[in-house]
Amino acid sequence: MMPAMPSRALRQVSRRKVLAGAAFAVALGSVKAAACQTVVGRHVMQKNGFDRERFVEDCAAAGRESDGQAAVREVLVRAVADSGAVRSVMGEPLRAGMDVLHRSATLTIFAAKWTPQMNLLAHDHRMWALIGIYAGREDNILWRRTRDGIEAYGARVLFAGDVAFLPSGAIHSVTNPLQRFTGGIHIYGGDFFDTARSQWNAETLKEERSDGDTIRAMFERENERIRR
Repeated sequence: MMPAMPSRALRQVSRRKVLAGAAFAVALGSVKAAACQTVVGRHVMQKNGFDRERFVEDCAAAGRESDGQAAVREVLVRAVADSGAVRSVMGEPLRAGMDVLHRSATLTIFAAKWTPQMNLLAHDHRMWALIGIYAGREDNILWRRTRDGIEAYGARVLFAGDVAFLPSGAIHSVTNPLQRFTGGIHIYGGDFFDTARSQWNAETLKEERSDGDTIRAMFERENERIRR
């Protein structure tokens, strides 16, 4: 039987765990969706569950506030708090792709669906982003630029009900480690499909060009992989 650890040592271990967890949470801005609450002007989660059109309306209204990302995050957190309700409306993910709910010059919303064990190269968005998982799991590796390219510096796992927020300069790669599909609502503070971005080669970490067409082609390759 191991001897009891002194209370002071326990406090030090606990503090290290808290600080380590906080560092990852801050890096990706991940929060667990809070219990469903009705808020005046943010009525996306009512007794009737998730309403697709109302969700878009609430996100658009929130995006016009002074801190648009924070305001939209509140809407998304409340929406995926009941991930089953979102899944019942958006459907069980069965094919890789993007179900676009809204697209404008200032806001893009779509449901992204990852095939089993799908990998996305390290990439940036060049606009703020929010990710709310409603089915499956998404593993994120966080990257940052260096003089020689990029380097990994953190990681975060998102489960159904989790919401992550990334600043405009964030770089991350994504993996669905499961043998089932993953689905998430992705929200961007701009026109996601009409913005030139970068991605990085998985082996060489060489920077390459990416845009909406690049992403669509990636999804088609994934669907072809699953069909085989």
